Amino acid sequence: MEETIGKLWHRLITRSAEARHPQAAVRLKDMERTAGVLFRAFGGDAGLRVAASTIDRHRARRSLLARVAGVGDQVAQARMDETTLRLPPEIDLFADTALNRDLYLWLAALAAAHGRLQHAPPADPGTADLLRNQLATQYALQRWPGLRGRYRRLVTACLPLRPPPDTLPPAEQARERAIRQALIEPGSVSPENLSATALSVAASRAPSRTPSLPDPHPVPLWLCGAPHLSHAARRDGDPEPAETPPAAPSEPPTERRAYRAQREQMPKEKNGLSLIFRAESLMAVAEFLRINRPTDDEPDANAADAARDLDQLALAQDRDPVASRVRFDLDLPSAAADDIVLGPGLPLPEWDYRKQTLVENHVRLIEMIPRDATPGPLPPALCRTARRLHQQFSALRPGRSWLRHRTDGSELDLDEAVRAHTDRACGHRPSDALYRALERRERDLACLVLADLSLSTDTWVSSEQRVIDVIRDALLLFGEALGATGDRFAMCGFSSVRRANVRFHHLKGFDERFDDTVRGRIAAIRPGYYTRLGAGIRRAAQLLAIQPASRRMLLILSDGKPNDLDLYEGRYGIEDSRAAIREARSSGLIPFCATIDREAESYLPHLFGANGFAMIRRPEDLPAHLPQLYAQLTR
Repeated sequence: MEETIGKLWHRLITRSAEARHPQAAVRLKDMERTAGVLFRAFGGDAGLRVAASTIDRHRARRSLLARVAGVGDQVAQARMDETTLRLPPEIDLFADTALNRDLYLWLAALAAAHGRLQHAPPADPGTADLLRNQLATQYALQRWPGLRGRYRRLVTACLPLRPPPDTLPPAEQARERAIRQALIEPGSVSPENLSATALSVAASRAPSRTPSLPDPHPVPLWLCGAPHLSHAARRDGDPEPAETPPAAPSEPPTERRAYRAQREQMPKEKNGLSLIFRAESLMAVAEFLRINRPTDDEPDANAADAARDLDQLALAQDRDPVASRVRFDLDLPSAAADDIVLGPGLPLPEWDYRKQTLVENHVRLIEMIPRDATPGPLPPALCRTARRLHQQFSALRPGRSWLRHRTDGSELDLDEAVRAHTDRACGHRPSDALYRALERRERDLACLVLADLSLSTDTWVSSEQRVIDVIRDALLLFGEALGATGDRFAMCGFSSVRRANVRFHHLKGFDERFDDTVRGRIAAIRPGYYTRLGAGIRRAAQLLAIQPASRRMLLILSDGKPNDLDLYEGRYGIEDSRAAIREARSSGLIPFCATIDREAESYLPHLFGANGFAMIRRPEDLPAHLPQLYAQLTR
């Protein structure tokens, strides 16, 4: 009985203290694509992805009821850094669902305005957010007048939710009035007025009674000025994280949440489970504990739930050597066991988006073929599908057809002759094109398939197949299908270990027949290392550009983002890959990507465009979908 009454009381006081409207809530997962399109349409950086912001604590003044209920001290504010536009994971601030949806759209437009303005370093960090957001709001309303009505509705609904200035202490009244004035009339609060306000606040502050001024109440219509960088918790000199083979794919989560990270020092103690203090002083679970325990090969099923309960994640760099640690980047095969190298290496450029320059001879690409490839027939499990695809694609093979309405040909066209006789009888001038000819029309097309052979392809997609097995079957069926059309095609694969060792595997050349030798090379492919996509695209584009065909297609098979052990991760790898794709298009090629990455929609539109990629939801469907995709692209 006591527990039931306690739950009812907690629910009642929490609902009374929280100014939230769950029935009108709008989630980021429903607005992510719309907000991203609006952000880029308004001139925002196309390389930024839209993701959820962190839920942070603030020191703003709260009501007595909120302090009793223990709520109101956390908020998810929009912010933008060099790689991500972070929006609140959920907005339920207003009772009107349309207003909550409008707030997402306004934040996307305001972020685009922030990116187009060059903000000068603020003289007073305490007023930086107000000045920057005021200028960005003024710019957005002047540049895009259609947003004015939406903005006025949001301001009208937002002001009653803020604490009235008259109810605040004198030290906070001037600051709150300045925020309200900046919301109502963007641009009306000048830096001089803010400086005077800051001086008056400092003069009215009583150090003995108010040691620190509370933070202003968060403004949901503004972007937070303290960016939450993805690498903020990494120190200079720390090693780059290695690519870890992902676990078996599962259903995507219903929502994605961002976490704020805090750098901690690695504790000195060796026995983390030894209780050298009283049990009642045991540290909370949110604090960092160094516990010595054996490494478990199986993933923890409750890890996501445990992380979701933490306010912030603590990260520490363990610099002690571990004898049992395996470094995948150093686990390279010997020359005798590695694939056959075809040359000394090919220097390639790479785009550095931070310097906005193309660094020449920055990458060394090594061409090779599988060493242990044994010629063999098509696997029996694929024979039935291969016969069906061969029958379907035989219809695409060019045949002999009659070309009519010609002045010279192999025989007279009776229809044209009758039409000419009729025109002459009616007094019209007859046509001279009275013949037809039987000619063979060829498909003037060349295609190169570039497969991602990185370490992530070692992931299991089912109890019987890995990603690399799916890619192998897709290449085999693709070769059987294109063999029925007579189109010229080649197949290659790639992986990388830093910029000096990009491995480019030749599986089938344009001048080779798709026979048992090629099937043996495809059967011998295995998971490689990392994904330096830009270098693979540049080399594939070089091979494809020299083919004498009017249409040249570069078909890329990928299962994840570009990444490598060095700086080639995140925005750097994406921008270099995008530059390589632009170079391929400028050479007259048609790049297209088929991916099984469930997060592909967050970065592939920036790389290939909205219609330049296809996402296959089930990886095991790739072998059957790839030939059909090629048929649609080459109609």
